[in-house]
Amino acid sequence: MAASRPAAARTPPGARTSGGGGKPPRRGAGPSNRTPRRRGPIGRFFAAVFGLIWRVLWGIGWRIGFVMGTILAAAVFYFYAQLAPVTDLIDARSRGSVTFLDHENKVYAWRGETFGGMITAETVSPFLHDAVVATEDRRFYRHLGISPRGIASAIRINLAEGRGPFEGNGGSTITQQVAKLLCLGVPYDQTHWESEADYEADCRRGSMWRKIKEVPYAIAMELKYSKEEILTIYFNRAYLGAGARGFEAAAQRYFGKSANEVNAAEAAMLAGLLKAPSYFAPTNNMDRARARANVIIGLMEEQGYVTSEQAAEARTNPARLSEAAASRSGGFFADWVMETAPAFLTTQTTEDVIIRTTLDQRLQKASEEALAYIFETKIKQGSNAQAAIVVMSADGAVRAMVGGRKIEAAGSFNRATQALRQTGSAFKPFVYAAALDLGWSPEDYVEDTPYTINIPGSGPWSPKNYDEEFKGMVTLTQALAESRNIPAVKVSEAVGRDNVRKIAADFGIQSDLAAGPALALGASESTLLEMTGAYAGILNGGSSVTPYGLVELRLQGEEEPLIGAAGGIGERVISEQSARLLTYMMTKVIENGTGGRARLDDRQAAGKTGTTQAARDAWFVGYTADYVAGVWMGYDDNTPLTGVTGGGLPAEIWHEVMVRVHEGVEPKPLPMDIPEPRTPPQPEYQDPGQVAQQPTRDRSQEDPVESLLKDLLGLY
Repeated sequence: MAASRPAAARTPPGARTSGGGGKPPRRGAGPSNRTPRRRGPIGRFFAAVFGLIWRVLWGIGWRIGFVMGTILAAAVFYFYAQLAPVTDLIDARSRGSVTFLDHENKVYAWRGETFGGMITAETVSPFLHDAVVATEDRRFYRHLGISPRGIASAIRINLAEGRGPFEGNGGSTITQQVAKLLCLGVPYDQTHWESEADYEADCRRGSMWRKIKEVPYAIAMELKYSKEEILTIYFNRAYLGAGARGFEAAAQRYFGKSANEVNAAEAAMLAGLLKAPSYFAPTNNMDRARARANVIIGLMEEQGYVTSEQAAEARTNPARLSEAAASRSGGFFADWVMETAPAFLTTQTTEDVIIRTTLDQRLQKASEEALAYIFETKIKQGSNAQAAIVVMSADGAVRAMVGGRKIEAAGSFNRATQALRQTGSAFKPFVYAAALDLGWSPEDYVEDTPYTINIPGSGPWSPKNYDEEFKGMVTLTQALAESRNIPAVKVSEAVGRDNVRKIAADFGIQSDLAAGPALALGASESTLLEMTGAYAGILNGGSSVTPYGLVELRLQGEEEPLIGAAGGIGERVISEQSARLLTYMMTKVIENGTGGRARLDDRQAAGKTGTTQAARDAWFVGYTADYVAGVWMGYDDNTPLTGVTGGGLPAEIWHEVMVRVHEGVEPKPLPMDIPEPRTPPQPEYQDPGQVAQQPTRDRSQEDPVESLLKDLLGLY
């Protein structure tokens, strides 16, 4: 019989048992005898509700997820099927470009959007490849077309800066940017968009719906193309400012080299253009472009694409523009050439066109520098006065053109070709050309005395000389040199206004010429290009010229030109002897007359000043044996110039141009004949106190009608 435990050893109900030392056992040291608490009715109710909600949400959620996944997969498949081969997506332009070459076949200007040719991610400079990835999408090789982290970060930044969630930073991957460049597969339709610019702006417009569409399109691209193929599309389609479409065109335009050859500094500057092409374009602001490039260099160094030494070298030796890009010369010239060729091969071309021109970049730079020098040293700051310059050869080949004081955007108003202004006394050589071609001599005399013509319907008209003085008997040479108005009118009336008009028109003055006697004083309007071309006709021996700048136009990649030169020497206007005598007369304008400030120390020069009524226009047009140059100065709004005549600032500009233009050019004599001097005519009678009015002369060889006119007008 088992012994029973002592009663003292029992533990009363609810009493604690000690572990031998009289202390209560540690919590958790042994099994618990406590019964789990049961939820109350409220707890059971909420638990049931939450459970029901969870089961409903899970049931709906996986179904919605399945549906959304199916839709996404379908959208991806749809876009995947629509994507074209990479080679079909390289050139984004619907129109072509025009590239201009100077007379040495060097590029100096572009029009339209230039595409430099296809480059690939494998052949492009490694610096450029890495600069683009480091700048635009550092996780490019680790995502499938979209980066949720990047999008979330961009939304946070936009909201923090007070913009809409998708305004400003887009958080787009390179793949998404390519999707935008491809306009999500929507082709350009001229009937839907007013211009290609509107089409591209619409494609880049940020919105929730467009972001949603980008997702399946970007994924489809990642599935269709390799990463390097996506980069290849990006490298060729991105717009990079200054009309450059793609990195090859941009590298050629800014640095004069292929995108395959750019160094780290140049690559960083090109990659920096992706953020804001026009704002960061080095042709717009080089300091800003270099600052942006330094940011890119820092990113490349941080991500291990360049070493510290390479980064330091790029910062120490920043990118520099090519000579053509830095000079930005020939813009007005290029605009003028564009106007002279058919629009379907220039402004509206769908092909890439190459135009070889007559431009001499050395002469262009000389002209621009000369104009800047005069305005910096001779004209007060803040003046709105304008000026234009044309330099050409005797055959009409335009070598330089400045259409205004500042280098302006393409298509700006060109004062050398578009401004019709009164010519003033610069027109007078055509009056004397008519006389010389009729057999007059530069040493013939004309009387500079008060003179009045009765104009039918207008009444009497009395021209005045600029100095309001009268010189009496003067030679034609002196009258031209001193730009005396009364003798010019008398000669014009004697030879016939129709003859003067015909000679001026034949020399290339195409504007409507005045019908009255003020024709001789330059009351008609003309452009600087026309006037310079007309003077070129005097230099070349009396034949007309058609000013031209286009030598040949061809399609890129083709050898045969579509268009050749459309200008040059034309029909004879006056005899060669007359032209040589007129050149002699015009040398006296510079040596002894109103054009003294244009005098060149090392070579002969001929020219003529011109100042219109109230000095609204001031001209100097002249030439050496090598070049003809014309200068116009005035205000665009026709405000009178203050203290300026053709013999003043325009002559000084002309002088500065010609000094620079002729650097290194061997002096040559002008083609001119020096006339035999003649004895001043003696009056047939002398009335005390009066100037001789009727000197004797040999009338045996004169035409009776011409002799009568001379008697009536006091011409000798």
